[in-house]
Amino acid sequence: MTQRNFDLVVLGAGPGGYVAAIRAAQLGLSVAVIEKDSPGGVCLNIGCIPSKALIHQATLFHDGAAMLKKAGATIDTAGFDYSVVWKASRLAASRLSKGVQYLLKKNGIEYISGTGTLIGSRTISVAGSTGTDEVSGKAVIIATGSRPRSLPGFEIDEARIQSSTGLLLSESLPRSIVVLGAGAIGLEFAYVLSSFGVSVTVVEIADQVLPLEDAESAAIVQKALVARGVTFHTSARAERADVSAEDVTVSLTLKDGSTATVVADRLLVSVGRAPNTEGLGLEAIGVTMDRAFVKTGDYYETSAAGVYAIGDITGQAQLAHVASKAGEIAAEHIAHVLRGSSEAAESRVRAELIPSAVYCEPELASFGLSEKKAAEKEIEYAVARFPYRGIGKAVAIEAPEGQVKVLYQPATQAILGASIVGAGATDTVHELLLAARAELTLEEVADTVHAHPTLSEGVMEACKAGLGKAIHV
Repeated sequence: MTQRNFDLVVLGAGPGGYVAAIRAAQLGLSVAVIEKDSPGGVCLNIGCIPSKALIHQATLFHDGAAMLKKAGATIDTAGFDYSVVWKASRLAASRLSKGVQYLLKKNGIEYISGTGTLIGSRTISVAGSTGTDEVSGKAVIIATGSRPRSLPGFEIDEARIQSSTGLLLSESLPRSIVVLGAGAIGLEFAYVLSSFGVSVTVVEIADQVLPLEDAESAAIVQKALVARGVTFHTSARAERADVSAEDVTVSLTLKDGSTATVVADRLLVSVGRAPNTEGLGLEAIGVTMDRAFVKTGDYYETSAAGVYAIGDITGQAQLAHVASKAGEIAAEHIAHVLRGSSEAAESRVRAELIPSAVYCEPELASFGLSEKKAAEKEIEYAVARFPYRGIGKAVAIEAPEGQVKVLYQPATQAILGASIVGAGATDTVHELLLAARAELTLEEVADTVHAHPTLSEGVMEACKAGLGKAIHV
């Protein structure tokens, strides 16, 4: 057994862990990262990146073929081979994983492959292929991420009943599938699979798809997916799944109390993610837990001094960009503490400034307050809207479905939140997010000259609409 010492040890090399490690190294700390799988974590290897590669290929296959047919071309998809699409998604993940490994090496960070367990407040035992090592740090960041959550009666076997991981790693398409859960992951898979001709049924216990999003925007996404042939059951409960050698039968209780069954080749369980905190030794070193999540305070420090936790294990929004930002905040605080200098400027990621994104077509992106949340908090608000049909670029690229929706305070014109659904929404939303963070008013955004034709003109026009001076509607 060998023992090594560093300023900072990071357990987990996902988007939280590797970003924290690089930021700490930039600030002059000696850093080690421990990872049991591949650099980049779930997001890069079996999540965000390969799924977005599949979404891109699905859009080309479905919408590209439709556009070519409109232009008079004869399209023959008889030779379509999904394994080629799948291999492209794996290649994207592999390239970026190698990129993360390069960035770690470039920044002088020691990468240790193995499974880590805390055996002291700042010491981690690492079981690797060549034996066990001990790695100690003046500070430790836990960034072990999450895994797909299962449900009783719907045990994942990655054959008939699959998680998002199993489906992403499948080289072949089912003929039909039931998607249990209409959150972002469920709808993105519904989009991909239906685009490739799979019969898709989505079951959601809430009364709308994308339950965390603005209801009006979510309805636009649902309408577009219905047009692609996706069947939805909202306010519906999946009671059980009966698996046979040929298929899986899902028993449902529908909104009106009646029962139904859906038979499909596979079932995708997409009902959230569980934190990877078991077996890490957290409780033994005095880390306070909230169920399976790690409780953190300012700068993401836990109740055990010098031990920090970031990302999906903390109970904040389980998004890669939240983990990355939390990693930067924690790393900067650790560097300040070790140098005895002043505190970092930010102590936590502000929930109201976290963007969410759904990458089906049309895309949906949002931040801050929705109408429902504003009403629950009894916050006075007004709504400004602008339809994509009024955006010249959206009409030109034949993507006129969608809208820009902005919530603002009537008295001050302060931006409280936004929800954009339509082409390019996941990119366009950041203009409004930056405006809200900079405390710009509706009028200041409305008066900013936007290039024409661009999708971002919809942001300008929505803000103009709130002022009663929209031009193109």
